[in-house]
Amino acid sequence: MIVRTLAESEQSDRRVVTRTWESTRLLLKNDRMGFSFHITTIYAKTETHIHYQNHLEAVYCISGEGEVETLTDGKIHSIHPGTLYALDRHDDHLLRGITEMKLACVFNPPLTGKEVHDENGVYPLNADPAS
Repeated sequence: MIVRTLAESEQSDRRVVTRTWESTRLLLKNDRMGFSFHITTIYAKTETHIHYQNHLEAVYCISGEGEVETLTDGKIHSIHPGTLYALDRHDDHLLRGITEMKLACVFNPPLTGKEVHDENGVYPLNADPAS
């Protein structure tokens, strides 16, 4: 059994911080669950380009307000507490924090822990099953 608290994980190397977001990765690839689970904070008044070409992601909004814009069609979807969106087609999108948002995120395949978006909004795919 794996038991972790968000507070403890925020004080460890499981917390990754960038200019527009921070993510505490509670479950990672080396936990061998087949997915990773994160609590992510999107900072207020920010925009992040994301295009997960190697991963599928489901996102559930816990608190705050924002929007996601799919770049292929220009559609804008409002994000608020209780909203789930799933990037089931490797959707190229912009994520905007209107206020600070807390999100629960699940990735498949799981992340290894230190991933940040590259210049194209992509997380790299780590093929090493031991990591």
